[in-house]
Amino acid sequence: MPESESGGRGELAIRCRGLAKRFGETVALRSVDLEVRRGECFGLLGPNGAGKTTTIEILEGLQFPDAGEVEVLGLGWADSSAELRSRLGIQLQETELPERLKVREVVALFRAMTPRGPTVESLIDQVLLGDKSGSLVRQLSGGQKQRLSLACALAGDPDILFLDEPTTGLDPQSRRHIWDICNEFRARGGTILLTTHFMDEAERLADRLAIIDQGKVLVEGSPRELIAGLGGDHIVDFEMSAPLDPSVYSTLPAVTRVDSVVGHQRLATLAPHRTIQALFQLAEQSGVEMTALSTHNATLDDVFLAMTGRQLRDN
Repeated sequence: MPESESGGRGELAIRCRGLAKRFGETVALRSVDLEVRRGECFGLLGPNGAGKTTTIEILEGLQFPDAGEVEVLGLGWADSSAELRSRLGIQLQETELPERLKVREVVALFRAMTPRGPTVESLIDQVLLGDKSGSLVRQLSGGQKQRLSLACALAGDPDILFLDEPTTGLDPQSRRHIWDICNEFRARGGTILLTTHFMDEAERLADRLAIIDQGKVLVEGSPRELIAGLGGDHIVDFEMSAPLDPSVYSTLPAVTRVDSVVGHQRLATLAPHRTIQALFQLAEQSGVEMTALSTHNATLDDVFLAMTGRQLRDN
């Protein structure tokens, strides 16, 4: 990734406007606008069927939109596909690699397809597969295959790295090592577009995020900005023995947001001790009992739930 090609951090690596896509009667994308700056990690979150896979495949040049504009590294897929493919690294959630080849042979195959990049040995060591270099792909665990696919994505020293669930199936130590690889890649000027079902991963890696659902972007910003958008630093999650009108909870002290979830309620609050005290008083006055109560610092999980009405890992 030569410095002259990677550009400055303020420039756009990816820009799309008004992306729309249908598959028969199914509307996959309604009108998606995204901008990803060079040198940043951008996270795309959404439940199954939200449209994020279709969005990524269009950005990768694997699908064409029915409407809208796409620019990647300032180029379009219609007239610059060969150049773009040489400058992108793509790691899919499930990559089908030749089962009868050895690890070093697979990496060498991908490295041979690109005009530039690290050595085969350094790629294998980078993803902690040095002791598996001579093993057949079919002998690898799911997590090891995931790391091998990442090595293949890095083979051409890409300017943009597309990572689809990069740490699925990995143990905690391997997950952190993948995070380190991502940070090293960005330190060299690389750009990452990431999808993940792990909110801690999104908070750790992503400079900015977009939550997509039903084919459109619901909210976009840095993790801190999205969490602050809830209006409270803490979440009070509770259940009552009998339902009350949810509107009554918005009148409780320090409550900034009320979200109804199946079977329970969630309140964003600036002062959980005041909210909880008033909540117990409300229960007593209403003749109901508090059957469950918990509190925690607000996270991206809470943002996702507030935006989509469901938790990401429930999908």
